[in-house]
Amino acid sequence: MTAAPRDPVDFGAAVADVVRSIPSGRVMTYGDVAAVLGSRASRAVGKVMAHEGADLPWWRVVRSGGHPPVHHEARALEHYRAEGTPLVHGATAWRLDMRRARWSPDQGDGSGTATGEADAGRASRPDPGYDPTDPGFPTDPF
Repeated sequence: MTAAPRDPVDFGAAVADVVRSIPSGRVMTYGDVAAVLGSRASRAVGKVMAHEGADLPWWRVVRSGGHPPVHHEARALEHYRAEGTPLVHGATAWRLDMRRARWSPDQGDGSGTATGEADAGRASRPDPGYDPTDPGFPTDPF
């Protein structure tokens, strides 16, 4: 006796749906997109974005360190500035401010706050503990 065939899931279409849902000025990591789909396949999300992402807001899917897709940094920066995506500028480089820019579909229409913040009303008010000079990750000891 064989099991009934399951409906095949189109991973690429599911990735596209998640990416289209990311609000302007917000981002998700490749791993975040995979997790929303119940997967740990962040590299598969990257492959979908590389092959099918031209018609999607590709700049809203970023590497976990807050860096845009490789070889698309200049074009992505134009989009981030136009959308008001929070950035952190260093002495020689920039990256996304993941504390403020990261988004999750659990937040609904994007009016909520960044992933991990508890109070939904804080999105429009500056965080009194926010330090724009803090890169949000350990500095290189070398």
